[in-house]
Amino acid sequence: MTSEEPTWIDYAEFGERFVAAAVTESRIESAVSSVAGRGMTIGPFGIGPAGLARFVAKGSIGKPSIVRRGPHVHFDVMLPVKLRVDVTLGGQRLRLEAVVEIDLDMHARTADPLLIVIDIPPVTGRDVSFVMRAQAIGTAWEVLLDPIAKLIQNEVANRVNGILADPDSQRGRTFDVEAILNGTDSAYRGRPTHDWIGYDEFGRRFFSRIVTADRVREVVENLAGKPIEVGPLRTGPGNKAEVWVQGSVRLPKVSDPRPVLPQPEPRIAELPSTAPKPEVEPEPHDPALVRFELTIPVTLDISVDVLKTNRYRAEVQVPVALTARAAEPLLIVIDAVPPSARDIDLEMTAEGWRAAALGKIAGMRKQIAVQVASVVRKEVADVSRRTIDVGARLNATRVR
Repeated sequence: MTSEEPTWIDYAEFGERFVAAAVTESRIESAVSSVAGRGMTIGPFGIGPAGLARFVAKGSIGKPSIVRRGPHVHFDVMLPVKLRVDVTLGGQRLRLEAVVEIDLDMHARTADPLLIVIDIPPVTGRDVSFVMRAQAIGTAWEVLLDPIAKLIQNEVANRVNGILADPDSQRGRTFDVEAILNGTDSAYRGRPTHDWIGYDEFGRRFFSRIVTADRVREVVENLAGKPIEVGPLRTGPGNKAEVWVQGSVRLPKVSDPRPVLPQPEPRIAELPSTAPKPEVEPEPHDPALVRFELTIPVTLDISVDVLKTNRYRAEVQVPVALTARAAEPLLIVIDAVPPSARDIDLEMTAEGWRAAALGKIAGMRKQIAVQVASVVRKEVADVSRRTIDVGARLNATRVR
């Protein structure tokens, strides 16, 4: 059992943390991999008076340099381009080396229904720096350098925008979180436009769409098969009846969230002050939280010794209220409200008429209900069994 209590955060904070953890420098590099390594040819173009001079530039885009900045997952990305520029004027030829740097502003944004999109504003000529390297040249050549630089800057910007607008490139920058976790194809990757939502809304949608009854069931199924042993208990007049209980937990059932209804009247009165008290009082209903109803079925074999052994069979339904919560640093915790004896639905079937008569011994049902509630409380007390470390899973997952 763990003694460390989670530090709760709300769904909105979880959304911001999820995006920050999911969008790393390595994934940004992967997102722009379709740009890096591509060859680029610009020209031939005519420049100068009457277009008498002509030039052509050839090269390729290098590996990006990535710097993370800002609280909302912004990245400064620099794409280097090395170009060889050949200029021809009046039958003479000049070869130049050019170093071009393309500055991209990348922002991880969230979109409908549960997407993370690496958004890149269109590149302009102002985002392209251009430096040419050449030995001493004549005045006739020098007047051509400035128009060549401006033309190359605009052409590089246009080429990069074309690459980024390509559906394959857009798919590489779009992560459908729901499809990734479900192992299905996404219908949203590659779309040129999206309906943007905030990180806070992304966090709320994450819990409502990802934390489903099926996934919660996977978390709590480890309760199945747990043995329950109670006894000996003393009950009846003069505490002369000795009760032994043995049983096991069957496969728990999880139902979808439903509105909180008024609590029914208690079916079983609590024992006097010696009986265990509920550890947690029911909390006020928050409609923003994702909730589930867990039912733990338990089968019990009950033996009551009064002169001779009398046997009973009991089917018990133990309700446990579950709430999907977010916790630091990036955890999903299926929080459980421990049951009390008044919540236990206990139906006993006697074997034989004597056992049936004996089954009315005052307090036996109460004591069994209290003990079953105590066992279940111990099983659900360890929050680590119902905790999913999303951050660790992100680190171990290659987001495509």
